[in-house]
Amino acid sequence: AHFVLHESLGGDGSFGTGHLRTKMFIFETKTFYKFFFFFGFQMAAHCVSKVELSISCSNLLDKDVGSKSDPLCVLLQSVGDDKWSEVERTERVKNCQDPEFSTKLHIDYHFEKVQKLKFGVYDIDNKSVDLKDDDFLGGFECTLGQVCTEKSITAEEVKDNRAVVMEVEAKNLDKKDMFGKSDPFLEFFKQEEDGKWQLVHRTEVIKNNLNPSWKKFMVSLHTFCSGDLNKPIKVSKGFYVQSDVEFDCIHPEKQKKKKSYKNSGVIRIKYCKLEAQYSFLDYVMGGCQINFTVGIDFTGSNGDPRSPDSLHYLSPNGVNQYLSAIWSVGQVVQDYDTDKLFPAFGFGAQVPPNFQVSHEFPLNFNPNSPYCQGVQGIVDAYRMVLPQIRLYGPTNFSPIINHVTRIASGAAQQPNAAQYFVLLIITDGEITDLDQTRQAIVNGSKLPMSIIIVGVGEADFKAMEFLDGDNGVLKSVTGEPVARDIVQFVPFKQFASAPKEALAQSVLAEVPNQLVSYFKMRNMAPVNPPSPVK
Repeated sequence: AHFVLHESLGGDGSFGTGHLRTKMFIFETKTFYKFFFFFGFQMAAHCVSKVELSISCSNLLDKDVGSKSDPLCVLLQSVGDDKWSEVERTERVKNCQDPEFSTKLHIDYHFEKVQKLKFGVYDIDNKSVDLKDDDFLGGFECTLGQVCTEKSITAEEVKDNRAVVMEVEAKNLDKKDMFGKSDPFLEFFKQEEDGKWQLVHRTEVIKNNLNPSWKKFMVSLHTFCSGDLNKPIKVSKGFYVQSDVEFDCIHPEKQKKKKSYKNSGVIRIKYCKLEAQYSFLDYVMGGCQINFTVGIDFTGSNGDPRSPDSLHYLSPNGVNQYLSAIWSVGQVVQDYDTDKLFPAFGFGAQVPPNFQVSHEFPLNFNPNSPYCQGVQGIVDAYRMVLPQIRLYGPTNFSPIINHVTRIASGAAQQPNAAQYFVLLIITDGEITDLDQTRQAIVNGSKLPMSIIIVGVGEADFKAMEFLDGDNGVLKSVTGEPVARDIVQFVPFKQFASAPKEALAQSVLAEVPNQLVSYFKMRNMAPVNPPSPVK
C-alpha cells in the first residue's frame, strides 16, 4: 500500500490538522512524498498478532544545505485525548531522499480496538534522540485497520520464532574515496512473490577500510526470508562517499542498468546460525516473575501534605498525583506477579521514632518485611504513613535504586530467566545525588531490572530526562556507559486529562523490550521455553 505524506506548514514539526496540508489530489506528481508499507503477521506466544511494517519513502524534502537530508521514520500510536506514544523508529539513512529503511517497525494488532497510528519522517542532524530539534519532513496518520485491510497488501500470519545470526566480512573492496579508502556497508534483500526485492537488513558503515568485518547481527527469519530457507537472498555493496558527501544507495533494481561488472572484492560469511528468538510473552508465560517495587518522594519540595497546594495533599475524593501513578502502573504490573507482594519505600523524610532522615524506609515501617499486599496494600500504606512522617530532604535516588540492585544482583546469579525487577520512582523532579544515581543506573543496566520515573507537579525535569538518556547514552561520572537502556521517564502532567490506562501504556511501553534485551544479553532462554514453532 502506498500513502502520501503530508507536508507540515508549521515550524514546530507538529501534526495538528491546522499544520497539515494534504496533497493527495495530485498524487502522481514528483513533488509528492510516497510512503510504502509491507507487513506480515506474527503471533507472540499465540496470544496477540504482531504487525511488521517495512517503510520506504521517495522524493523527500531536502532540508540540508550542501547535501541531502538524513531521514528517519518514527511510528507513534494514539493513547487518547490527542496524546501519542512512540512505538518504534527506524534507523537514520544519511544523505538520501529516497530511503528504504532496513529497520522494521512492529506493533501489536488488536482486532477489537481502533488503533490510530502516526508516521513522521525527520531529518536527523545530531545525536539526540529528541526529535524536537530536528527538521520535520512529513507525516501521515491512519489506523492500523486501514493498513491491514488495504487491498494491495497481502497479510500472512507467521509462527516462526527463529532468527538468523550472521557475521560477514569482505576482502579487497574497491577504493571509492578520492583521498582515502572506502567506507563500505552491506545490504541484504529478500525476493517477494512478485519478484521485487525488499531490503531486510543494512549493516553499519565501517570507515576507511577495504577489508571490513561487520558486527554480528540478528534478523528474524520471517523478516530475512519469510521463513523460507530456499528463498533467494541478494547482497549488495554500498559506500558512504566522503569526498562529495553522498550516500551511495545501491539497490538491486538500479544495478540492472549497468552494462558490465568488474571484480569489486570478495564477501565471506564468517558465521551463520539459526537461533530461537523469544518474545516478552515467551519469558513471562515460561515462568519469569516480574517483581514490582515502589519508591515515593517525601521531600519538603512537595509541600505540606495538609495544604491543598501540596503534591501529597489528599483531595476530597482521597487521591493525588502520587496515588494516581501508583494505581495506573501497579494495576498492570501486578498481573505478572503471582504472590502480589510488593516492597514499597519512601525517601527524603524524617521518620519516627527518632525522626532521622531516611532515603530507604519501608512504608509499613517494617524493615524485615517491607511488602504490601497488591496495589491496594501500597495505597493503604501510603495513606497510613503520610501523617506520621515529616517531609524533609535532600532528594537522593541512589539508595532506593541500590536497594533493588542488590536484590536483582542475587537473581542474576541464578542460571535461568526466572526473575525480573521493575522499580517505580515517583518524584517531584529535584535530585541532589545525580552522580551517585548515574552510577547506580549503570550498575543496574547489567542486571535484570528496569527503572520507571514518573514526575509529578510542574517542576523542571531536565535531570530526569538526562537519566532517561534523551541526550544520548547515559554514562557514569567515570565515563562508563550503561550496558542497555533501563530508564523510562514520563511527566504525569502530560496525562492529567488522558484515560487512566494512558499513563501505564506510555510508562510500561519499554519494559518488555528491556526484559528481552537483558535475557538476550545473558543468552538465557525462558525457564520453560515454548515448543519450536516453524
